[in-house]
Amino acid sequence: MQKNTPHYGLCALSSIPVMASANQAAEQVSQLLYGDLYKITDHRKDWNKIRVTFDDTEGWIPKNQLHPIPKETYKEFKGIKEPAHASDLISFVSVNQNELIPILLGSVVQNTEVFGHTYEGELVRGRLEKSHLLETALQYLNAPCQWGGKTPFGIDCSGLAQMVYKINGYKLPRNAKEQANIGEVLSFVEESSPGDLAFFDDQEGVITHVGIIMNNNHLIHAHGKVRIDRLDQTGIYNVELGSYTHRLRVIKKII
Repeated sequence: MQKNTPHYGLCALSSIPVMASANQAAEQVSQLLYGDLYKITDHRKDWNKIRVTFDDTEGWIPKNQLHPIPKETYKEFKGIKEPAHASDLISFVSVNQNELIPILLGSVVQNTEVFGHTYEGELVRGRLEKSHLLETALQYLNAPCQWGGKTPFGIDCSGLAQMVYKINGYKLPRNAKEQANIGEVLSFVEESSPGDLAFFDDQEGVITHVGIIMNNNHLIHAHGKVRIDRLDQTGIYNVELGSYTHRLRVIKKII
């Protein structure tokens, strides 16, 4: 990168799409939410390539949505052990007396002063008990499924798992295949407890889907929308369709 190109940034908007390439028509691979840190690794005329600090996802964001910060500020914010997250479905930061920016569930809200913003909504901080995971997951219920999404207004299956764990103080990778590489393997659904993760594979044996286990052999996951379906040793059974939609590969206890 050129010497005058910034190297670090912080998301100052409700959400920013992270694209697979420097093109508005490219695939969305993830999203930045308000307060998310990132490194800037490359640039084009109207685009910056970034690496999301939380999970190392790489992609491109429009240059006009960039908010650069100094290296010292980046290191300070990265070093915060227990970040505070917005815990309401939607809340606001005030820019001045007459201007508000909406922010979404799971946004990082302890660094608002760097923008000159003020946040007065509800928040959660640090690691919460495992029992809180389902309470958080249910806030996303009926959110539309959106590839690369991470918000209550569009989210994918691995984004749901990642955001639920993140809000409660735990770190997961961005995609289901990587998430399946961590945690303790459980042999049967009956061995699981609410908050454990179930992973599902395709015809080639590649893990492509993840859901969060609930009580009484149910699962919350993003498929068309964030929904609750039955889970057994075969996979996810959709009562409305009267058939299985996903084949169970492995169950993991993360915490």
